[in-house]
Amino acid sequence: MFSVVLVVHVILALLMIVVILVQQGKGAEAGASFGGGGASTVFGATGAANFMTRLTAILTTLFFITSITLVVLSKRQTNTANTLPNTLPTQVTPTTSTGTPVSPNPAKNQLP
Repeated sequence: MFSVVLVVHVILALLMIVVILVQQGKGAEAGASFGGGGASTVFGATGAANFMTRLTAILTTLFFITSITLVVLSKRQTNTANTLPNTLPTQVTPTTSTGTPVSPNPAKNQLP
């Protein structure tokens, strides 16, 4: 699941770069408008958002959604990686310095 979201995230990032670089800036029309008598349109009300700006908004929204999804999935993987597996504890028998096992009963631990 993490890999699929990561691939979609990278594709969205590349598409956003392409769409943003293809768009023409708002200042690009200003120079041509002053000489052609259309100066009132430069400072007038802006029209409805065109296809490219809507596409940019959609791609940006999807990019943020995949970013949040990657954070949540990454956090889940980190939490499961840090937990210890359910294993039964092994019982270790203590030994004395001579190597003989120590009995849990103190009366049996006395040497003859």
